[in-house]
Amino acid sequence: MPQIKNNIIKQIVDTKVSLAPLAGITDYVLRELIRENAPRALITTEMISSEALNQVSDTVITKRSPGQSPIAYQISGHKPELMAKAAKILEENADIIDINMGCPVNKVVKGSDGSALMKNPALAADIVKIVRASVKCPVSVKFRLGYTADSMNFVEFGQTMQEAGADFITLHARTRAQMYGGHADWFKIKDLVNNVDIPVFANGDVTSIETAAKCLDRSHAAGVAIGRGALGDITLIGRVEEFFKTGKIIPPPSTREKISALKKHLYSEIELRGEIVGMKFFRKFYPYYISGIKNAAKYRSILVTTDDINMIEEVLNYILKEEVSML
Repeated sequence: MPQIKNNIIKQIVDTKVSLAPLAGITDYVLRELIRENAPRALITTEMISSEALNQVSDTVITKRSPGQSPIAYQISGHKPELMAKAAKILEENADIIDINMGCPVNKVVKGSDGSALMKNPALAADIVKIVRASVKCPVSVKFRLGYTADSMNFVEFGQTMQEAGADFITLHARTRAQMYGGHADWFKIKDLVNNVDIPVFANGDVTSIETAAKCLDRSHAAGVAIGRGALGDITLIGRVEEFFKTGKIIPPPSTREKISALKKHLYSEIELRGEIVGMKFFRKFYPYYISGIKNAAKYRSILVTTDDINMIEEVLNYILKEEVSML
């Protein structure tokens, strides 16, 4: 690992774990909850469209508190000038500007954003260069192994990003064609680590302390970026952070602790967005929080369709009652 002069990047590498960006998921509320459990890890925002940000100032999506540092704001787009303007807008709040070159979703790729940029390394490099020149904070890039299995250009692409000025890389060890299916190939990440001089974080299929340790062992990465694995478990980033720091294994939360976290998360979204919008926004989170609970499908069908906060409380309290009776 080369000498790292930037203090923010050094802290991230020392901590060895980050919250990966998840579109429509890693919002202000979730970031606050994860930060309460992970004091030093990098926290990354949800994907922010450079085009949308240049048209409308979205105070919900850009909201942060001083306690969220170190925080990366992730921007998406394919127009260098707009990306630079977006980065400049966000620089006031950001410790790092992260550039999305890995999102595999159709509507993003069809717009030439996200992982579509892996098919155009020259344009991707232009984006990194102009963003790097427009902000004083470090710039990172998140991308995949390639667009398809036949076009895995992640090593050359990573080298190009480094040459363009990227300070830090996160590699999701799947191709765009895989979306989120199959398995992340952590061994391939080592090929990138061995061919660049900037830190590389490994992303994909890290869902526990055990998988985080195994991922580092196989990838030789500087750290792990955890995305979907943190859903329904706001303590995971912090537990991995503690493990990498001290070797201590903190057990995952109990059902009671998960339901308590669910309620705190739900009411915080309601406070941020209003009751009706907040409850509807939160529907995507219920399946993760109640995963593994007996009769989870039955409870989920009620929780994701009701707009009655009293009904939600009733269902959650019933889950706890049923879990206690099974002990």
